[in-house]
Amino acid sequence: MKIYLAGPDVFLPDAIEIGRQKVQLCARYGLVGLYPLDNAIDLAADDASTQIFRGNEAMMNEAGAIIANLTPFRGPGADGGTVYELGYMAGRGKLCLGYSNDPSTYADRVRHFTEVTSAGNRLVDADGLTVEDFGLVDNLMMIHALDQYGSALVTPRQTPADIWRDLTAFEACVRMAAKRLTSAS
Repeated sequence: MKIYLAGPDVFLPDAIEIGRQKVQLCARYGLVGLYPLDNAIDLAADDASTQIFRGNEAMMNEAGAIIANLTPFRGPGADGGTVYELGYMAGRGKLCLGYSNDPSTYADRVRHFTEVTSAGNRLVDADGLTVEDFGLVDNLMMIHALDQYGSALVTPRQTPADIWRDLTAFEACVRMAAKRLTSAS
């Protein structure tokens, strides 16, 4: 089974190395990891962003599953591109697995970015907008897409020392994918 490896890992200074480690972990369990940076893209080309989009979409079409790194990125929630990729795969009924190396709830993380107050039975931010607070690690649409099309979001009991390079939760997703593959054969 080919698995698309989504996440903001591609923005890390050692993104190629992280991707290599993830692909190796997949191989250890008999799976083929498809890492977005494996696409050959001319970043100097005028259409580089379109090349990236099309290359990643082609990988997702080829894959039977996704493992999405939903660790909060540049804010209280998951990376927007990764969320799109998770939705793309769920929309095609493919196996969707995900993890976050930050086990805190979304509402708690929002509190770190803006003032949050109570207004009746709901939380509101400094702009007066409701803060989603169902006790979930991230937006309910992502959490329940995982529930519906794969497995519950994998999180550690406590945040690892290096949230971007700790692959423990990722490996748990790889094991789940391998188990699903074995039981489906």
